[in-house]
Amino acid sequence: MDESERRKHTIEAGQTDLTRWSDPKQLEPAWEARAVMTADFIAAGTRVIDIGCGAMKLERHLPFGAKYQPCDVVARDARTIVVDLNTQALPVEAVKAADLVVMLGVWEYIYKPGDLFKAFAATAKPILCSYCDASLTGNVDRRRTLGWVNDFTLDQFISLARENGYHATLVKQIDALQYLMRLEPAAPSRTPNRKRVHVISYNNVGNFGDRLGYHLLNDVLPPQAELTWGTLRPWTPVPAGIDLLVVGIGNSLFGDLIDDQLQAAVAGAKASIGIFGTQYRTKLPADRLARLIDGLTHWYARYEEDVLLYGRGRTNVSHLGDWLINAFPLAVPSVDQPLQIGGGILRELPMDRTIQHIQRHSRVHSERLHPLLCALTSASQVAYVEQREMGDRTFASGKFRSMLLDIFGQTFPETLFWKVDRDRVAAYKAKVRANTDAMREHLAKLLA
Repeated sequence: MDESERRKHTIEAGQTDLTRWSDPKQLEPAWEARAVMTADFIAAGTRVIDIGCGAMKLERHLPFGAKYQPCDVVARDARTIVVDLNTQALPVEAVKAADLVVMLGVWEYIYKPGDLFKAFAATAKPILCSYCDASLTGNVDRRRTLGWVNDFTLDQFISLARENGYHATLVKQIDALQYLMRLEPAAPSRTPNRKRVHVISYNNVGNFGDRLGYHLLNDVLPPQAELTWGTLRPWTPVPAGIDLLVVGIGNSLFGDLIDDQLQAAVAGAKASIGIFGTQYRTKLPADRLARLIDGLTHWYARYEEDVLLYGRGRTNVSHLGDWLINAFPLAVPSVDQPLQIGGGILRELPMDRTIQHIQRHSRVHSERLHPLLCALTSASQVAYVEQREMGDRTFASGKFRSMLLDIFGQTFPETLFWKVDRDRVAAYKAKVRANTDAMREHLAKLLA
């Protein structure tokens, strides 16, 4: 009887081919390439049980710190757990002691793979395995000649695993005949549908606050949010079919920024939120702002004065606070020399370096709003000059006053240094963080 006939005869008898697997010459050198590929999907430090370990080629390719436990129908060395999975129970304790089950070239030789999957599912261990697709390997007779006792297509094999407690998280073709799969015991997690979010902001001038707002918005949006960005000047058309429109990233709306294009964009959105404050209020088109706020799903107003002036009586308005303070940790300065911050706030530095540079100084004088906010979290004394950059430059923006009232309950004269009340700054940080967390939850609901 030749070898192929002997294999068929063994299968007809429903037996495991111990004669074949006891012969080291039957362990093909070509199988090592499969082990090399498999090792690429195993993390360092993983405890691996290699069922059907054969020549144990996998062990030499495992990453640093991985622990290896061989298992086969015959002993390969003194460590080997010897078990015939066609006639004996799964070595449950050994499987539970592992982080990962590896089975390369094994499932084709299992008479009752569904029962074996059920046994594995009870251990809740992931399986990294191979299988030769019956649609690629010719007729049943050829598979029997190779010693294979079952005949599944790839889809059928994955379905069998799913019916018995596993789902495939990885499917990768190894060669012309076989696939590598990672099978997980838990139910597959539902990937949330991506939601399209468009942001309109006056954020293309490169100043400190606008750059920070970009990062903070990314942090509060849920993971399924897919962002596009547009500017107020020049106006960027809003893409069709968006799920949420965001107006502002913590900066200000003022003057002719509140135009018909912005109003139309908000009116046409499925949902919309505003994250902005106001400035130059005596010249603010209040009627246009009122229509804009009414069209928003919610306005997260930057300062309490914004709420009192433009949000009174509206249920879709809440006081967020200046959320850019979330980017500034309370810090201890190390340099006594005063820092003077002008209009061009350290634009050549990355954001983290800018924050660190400001927070090194115990005395800071700022002509810009958010560098001053940053300094309040570290400096012992600060001074400021209000911005006067609109019209004839004779009236102030008003946003410094609003910020100081928000944090300290009072304003301070311009140009003169005054002592920072660190307790009030810490309390404000806590309040804004709580408000930001509430906004994060609201955004998650809007994009659920």
